[in-house]
Amino acid sequence: MPTVSVDKADLWARLGREYTTEEFDKLCFDYGLELDEDTTAEVEEAIKKGLPAERPQLKIEIPANRYDLLCIEGIARALRVFLQLSEAPKYKLAYPPSGEAGLLTVTIDKETEKIRPLFACAVLRNIKFTPSSYASFIDLQDKLHQNICRRRQLVAIGTHDLDTLTPPFRYEARPPKDIKFAPLGKDKKYTAEELMTLYDSEKHLAKYLHIIRDSPVYPIIYDTKDQVLSMPPIINSDHSKITLDTRNVFIDVTATDQTKLDIVVNIVATMFAEYCAEPFTIEPVKVVLPNGQTRICPDLSGREMTARASYVNSCTGLSLSSQEVSTLLTRMALTTSVSPSNPDEIQVHIPPTRPDVLHECDIMEDAAIAYGFNNLPDKFPATSTVAQPLAISKLSDVIRTEWAMAGWIEVLPLILCSHEENFEWLNHEDDGNTAVKIANPKSLEFQVVRTTLVPGLLKTIRENRSHALPIKIFETSEVVFKDTTRERQARNERHAAAVLCNKSAGFEIVHGMLDRAMKMLEIPRISSTDYKAETGYYIKETSDPMYFPGRAANVFYRPAPAKNGKIASVKKGIEDALHISHDLNIGSLGILHPTVLEKFEIGFPCSALEFTLEPFKKKMSKVWTNED
Repeated sequence: MPTVSVDKADLWARLGREYTTEEFDKLCFDYGLELDEDTTAEVEEAIKKGLPAERPQLKIEIPANRYDLLCIEGIARALRVFLQLSEAPKYKLAYPPSGEAGLLTVTIDKETEKIRPLFACAVLRNIKFTPSSYASFIDLQDKLHQNICRRRQLVAIGTHDLDTLTPPFRYEARPPKDIKFAPLGKDKKYTAEELMTLYDSEKHLAKYLHIIRDSPVYPIIYDTKDQVLSMPPIINSDHSKITLDTRNVFIDVTATDQTKLDIVVNIVATMFAEYCAEPFTIEPVKVVLPNGQTRICPDLSGREMTARASYVNSCTGLSLSSQEVSTLLTRMALTTSVSPSNPDEIQVHIPPTRPDVLHECDIMEDAAIAYGFNNLPDKFPATSTVAQPLAISKLSDVIRTEWAMAGWIEVLPLILCSHEENFEWLNHEDDGNTAVKIANPKSLEFQVVRTTLVPGLLKTIRENRSHALPIKIFETSEVVFKDTTRERQARNERHAAAVLCNKSAGFEIVHGMLDRAMKMLEIPRISSTDYKAETGYYIKETSDPMYFPGRAANVFYRPAPAKNGKIASVKKGIEDALHISHDLNIGSLGILHPTVLEKFEIGFPCSALEFTLEPFKKKMSKVWTNED
């Protein structure tokens, strides 16, 4: 969830009154937000010490799909409507006196299809910026870039002082050597190739260079005098930069996704249209597509949906009339009217600022928020059922209980980890067919879904190095593997793992943990050369590079054979005679290699054990019956 910092005094002024921290926390909760922090105490303490301090801030956590709440303008607007202090604003397009013929024009070149084909724009006329609103304007763009825009990969926003430019505009794609302009904050002109080299060492911009770097053409926006506006998604031109004196703002948005393009241009335009001389008016722009067709943007028409009072009541347990539901929805900035032909139906107009409303259930949720979740009636369900745990969950509880009773501590690390932690740091290679990788990871720490529990346990030890030795921790949880045979292309496996960190390796201790787990599951230990044993487990030396050479073993499990009469018995006898094995490799244990410990910054020897619980799911035996 993104966190938005807003000026406390500014927000109180917008809401028309001051709130205590407790009162505002409750208001946020009622609306579905969360007050993360009030910095007033910190500011006052800094002032007492004579230190420089900003004005008190409120840090508010925003739902990830509420892009209209990523700035103080949107938060104050939504809360005022929720508190019934004002009506929801009506956003409208303001055409010039000459009508559509007088609109600014942007022509899109066909070459842009090779790199970033989608374009939208808008104009805010006679806007009046203050230092705080200007900062909010820039901050909203940055939050959108990090959120819905996926760090500019899907959408990039550019804003310009329209008075420094000469329309009409052209959106083109040119070879980088043919592009030259002075970027934001620079006096000198650079070619696009030079900019790529220049910004390689720039912390803020270097992370965006890969989006277009390998393309034969780069996107570029020109005015009629060939003055560059911006080279999306990297940098704007210094010539058209926004300042506090800017009065007319031209917004350009380029994208590879049409839905997100429309959402972003609407959010940026509507949030700051309140500062225009005529509030909430936006001047549209005519976009000429490569095929010759034209498009007027932004599209502020919104959407029409139908909700039913009966559906809202069935989900919330209320008994509201259509008119009462309609009144609740207006508090959430939705325009409503009861259908004249069907009293149960409510016609709902979804404004351009609410792209999160996709289904009737979203409308129902807004009605419940307006009514107050804490005010909803408490009811027992109409049906009564007796549940039982899944077999794998029950099995996990057996292992957890036994290992905890042995004096080990259970931990719960994160399911996502970095690619290095899952492979390289364990001395394993990625074959490309094992791990599920995150397409747009937020950070390098969350690149893949773990395929082993060991990295999480080692990171836990690393963060608790000050703890007295020995450190004995375990986890029973899910790992995920690619599986092309399944519809979802992946499968979950429940694993159990334990790591011991001490002044000595303690291989025998983790071996004992394995023996204890198998004993509780009533699985006998057998010799690795005993081909006649019907079922059981055994360990066999392995050369896994994660472990110290000669100090590692794989764990094998021999499932009990199906009892299908003489044919099965004869078949098993033949396999035993030929030493044919169907034993399953379910895990491994051993002393971790020093290079593994070095990568995880652990200075003491460690022994690890990990095995899958999946083969034991069907073993509904005395272990569970006795515990119940």
